Amino acid sequence: MNHLFQALSVRVDEWRKARYECSNFPAIAEILDFALEDPTTDQLRYLRRAQFRALETYWYLRLVLHTPRIPELYAILFPKPKDRREAMGLTSREIVDMIADDSLEAVLELVQTDNAFVRKHGLESLRETFSLEYPSYILALAMGAGKTILMGSIVATEFAMALEYPDGPFVQNALVFAPGKTILSALRELADIPFERLLPARLHKPFAASLKLTFTRDGDKQIPITLGSRFNLIVTNTEKIRIQKPIVRNAAQSRLFAGTKDEEATAMANLRLQAIASLPHLAVFSDEAHHTYGQKLLGKWEKNKETGELVFKDDGIKKVRRTIDYLAQETNLIVTINATGTPYFERQPLRDVVVWYGLGEGIRDGVLKELANGIKVLELGDGEADRMVQSVVDDFVKDYWPVALENGAPARLALYFPNLETRDELRPSIESALLAHGIGPDTLLAVDNKSSEATRRSFEAVARDPAAPHRVMLLVNMGTEGWNCPSLFACALVRKLATSNNFVLQAATRCLRQVPGNTKPARVYLTASNKKTLEDQLTETYGTSLTSLHTQQAERVEKTIYLHKPQLPALLIMKRVLRIQRKAVPADVAPLVFTLPDVSAPVGPVVQTWSPVLTASGDTRMQRLDAADVLLESFTPLLDCYTAAARLAACHHLPTTELLAALRQVYEAQEVPDHHMEALGQQIEEQRNQYEEAWDEIEVAVALVKADGFDVAEVNGKPVYTARISFDKKNQHLYKTANETADAAHALRSSFHYEGYNFDSNPEAEFLDWTLGLLQSHPHQIEGLWFTGGLADAGKTDLRAEYLGDDGRWHTYTPDFVLRRADGKHLVVEVKNDKLSPDIDADMARHALGQAPQTLEGRKAVALKRWEQLNPDRLSYHVMFADTALHDAGKKTVLNFITAKVIAAPAAT
Repeated sequence: MNHLFQALSVRVDEWRKARYECSNFPAIAEILDFALEDPTTDQLRYLRRAQFRALETYWYLRLVLHTPRIPELYAILFPKPKDRREAMGLTSREIVDMIADDSLEAVLELVQTDNAFVRKHGLESLRETFSLEYPSYILALAMGAGKTILMGSIVATEFAMALEYPDGPFVQNALVFAPGKTILSALRELADIPFERLLPARLHKPFAASLKLTFTRDGDKQIPITLGSRFNLIVTNTEKIRIQKPIVRNAAQSRLFAGTKDEEATAMANLRLQAIASLPHLAVFSDEAHHTYGQKLLGKWEKNKETGELVFKDDGIKKVRRTIDYLAQETNLIVTINATGTPYFERQPLRDVVVWYGLGEGIRDGVLKELANGIKVLELGDGEADRMVQSVVDDFVKDYWPVALENGAPARLALYFPNLETRDELRPSIESALLAHGIGPDTLLAVDNKSSEATRRSFEAVARDPAAPHRVMLLVNMGTEGWNCPSLFACALVRKLATSNNFVLQAATRCLRQVPGNTKPARVYLTASNKKTLEDQLTETYGTSLTSLHTQQAERVEKTIYLHKPQLPALLIMKRVLRIQRKAVPADVAPLVFTLPDVSAPVGPVVQTWSPVLTASGDTRMQRLDAADVLLESFTPLLDCYTAAARLAACHHLPTTELLAALRQVYEAQEVPDHHMEALGQQIEEQRNQYEEAWDEIEVAVALVKADGFDVAEVNGKPVYTARISFDKKNQHLYKTANETADAAHALRSSFHYEGYNFDSNPEAEFLDWTLGLLQSHPHQIEGLWFTGGLADAGKTDLRAEYLGDDGRWHTYTPDFVLRRADGKHLVVEVKNDKLSPDIDADMARHALGQAPQTLEGRKAVALKRWEQLNPDRLSYHVMFADTALHDAGKKTVLNFITAKVIAAPAAT
């Protein structure tokens, strides 16, 4: 365990087991617990496993370790110098000897100060890590893992925590960098994130009301934000705001006018940057970290001959990094998060990686397509490229031309060429190979970085429009990072490609992005020359090999389920609801008395005076005129006594007349300053702080399914409701559709309110088949048989009974099946392993005697039994036990319910 992310992962696992303990900010446990839809199966509500693991790690760094810089993090995780040295990559014999002779600290000092030493030992990435004056972390996630949604999740949870704890150390503004227009377009996914599935309702409402999402646009001179405001999420590509020319240390001066177009562009970018620098509590997110990292030791500070000011001139630091450094100087930059799938700079591993999720893990978790038997190496030289492209086209057409995704998008092929000349030379061979299969050249699309706008739009349509006609892409310097094309099933690397910036790796793995419901593996075609390059880049970047990917099998499966019956009738039942109320005030208790609060009025705003001035160089800049800040007189609203009494009465559940009388005793002018209200509330609680529990019985409509919790899209003018689920591949036989039953039409009429059903056990699947058989063979008045155990998310169902868990916290339980009869009565069925029978039976007996249940499964059963006892005419609860098959003893209850002769009740609303 000699990597930072490995040591950190162990600690995060322990934190998870401790239920995200954080005494100062307990709401983080509420947020992370909410991410789990069903804790018993670890089914996540919205995030994928890799995203959730990264979010956990981020918050562990923020709240448990208090956002350390990377050098501090190494010291925390590797207290022993030997372990720390190995984790930092200081493993050469010469360096080991230097540490033994002197100390690790002495060598680290050389890393930070001695350029020759750094160059000799290839320690540029470690130097950059130690040079950063602010926390900066790398989340290394393979393509397809969802880096954009992860960044949005971090922002949402940070903003929610900042709203919950206004004085806490939380992010209140976020800037997301994209290195180019392709990736900027992909980042627009941020606007579509369903934040209500990331945050509990009580935290989501203030977040949704506060969030201001801004995408920078070409031509806008300024970013449309209020200077100094909060809860801005700004998405931009680096060209629009980065430092275009060296920025002076004195950032208070701002250039107003510029001469040439280049100077105008520079001034505009810097003006936008200074607007961002006005935002407090800032976090910066860099998509594709290799555009941020990479220091070549060429920078230095120089003195301006005219003004004497220090100016940083550096061609060695990347412009994104320089921009972030500037922001760190000008505002309180809390943290920088860098997402990437390739955490390397010129073959050196970046030492800031706190989360690592590679290609092999992506394939294992079903996030990426399998490559099993899909890597085809054509032992042809670069001079035989025409034979290669013909072989690629023949193989692709034979195996993939009939393949399509669930949305109808056909399988597509991308061929990558080193230059335009090679592409144009080989295009006739590709067209001939397609014509041999009866396929016309209109399916081809040739794209490069100088293509027309119309061609680029066609290229973008391939990724998002299932009806796009092009299926074979001929690419030069296109189609790597940021290109998200789910229907891309195969990639071919034609002739030897450039080895810089992991281009071969980026191109070869572009077809791996998985789509729920797809079972077809991907395919990669390589020449012998590109095979060696790809092997090296896989080893360097992900610590894996072509052989490993060739044999890696998916261990998890993602499926898209479809909601067929969004308007199921609700289950009308009585429920007991706990209410906390203030105890009645005895007649002999002294009347409420207020004392005038000793609270200072809020401090007024600070005003500064600035003016444009002409400098000796001819530039116009802003210069401050006053020597000190001017504090304006504060203003606080005044409330009449009746308004103040009404507000206090609403908050503290006391009679308005009593509060009004007490206020009039203190405020002779009959006006109450607004900033006194909180202190008055505290005085109320000190005098009237006796509360009691009260149970109310109320009628509620329990929605068996809630369409609002599903994703919705319009198809042929009708809404289609979908959701994504994930489960172990070993349970794939338990995923069932109507077509897999004895009578599909009957199954769709009687059951399958969504499709497919994702069972946990064979007896559950058996119960569905057995009950569907009963409905065909017996006269009945059953209106529906629905599997409800697969949807436990509060956003998708209200069928959730509360019980007290072993951890002392309240949890919810959703039973397996519901049968609805024409008379409005429901039979709720739970299928359990017969090993649990003694516990459940014993706890049911305890409940009948008025005693508390003692086991976890017993508490779940008792929770539903209470529903039955409150609603004997509307609901029955039945537990069926099974080992490998259902026990006959439990079937009689179900059969009696189905065959009972009843009078139909009015339809529920």
